[in-house]
Amino acid sequence: MNVIGSRPDGWWRDRRGAMRSLASSLAAYAEATGDEVTVVFDGRAFHVGDQPIAVRFAPGGPNAADDEIVKVVAADHEPRSLTVVTSDSALADRVRAHGADVIPAGSFRRELD
Repeated sequence: MNVIGSRPDGWWRDRRGAMRSLASSLAAYAEATGDEVTVVFDGRAFHVGDQPIAVRFAPGGPNAADDEIVKVVAADHEPRSLTVVTSDSALADRVRAHGADVIPAGSFRRELD
């Protein structure tokens, strides 16, 4: 959600549409770079389209998505190979503690564009 929120383009009027659009952009990014991509969205699961990326949902309130991201990083056999995109300093600290790298959401959004 940090990536979606990094640009005030009215995404809040169609939150699911913004999520679908990001998933599509991430799929194109994954195809272009060969990187494996996982996106974690806040809220209840819904169909975001058939994307060649891993899409997870974290229902449950404040920091649920952050907690899910930390679980993904902590469970990885090579967390140092992972890069987490976030502008949330607390989340950045948590995933760095497991060895992951961090890129700010705005920087990554510009890369997607």
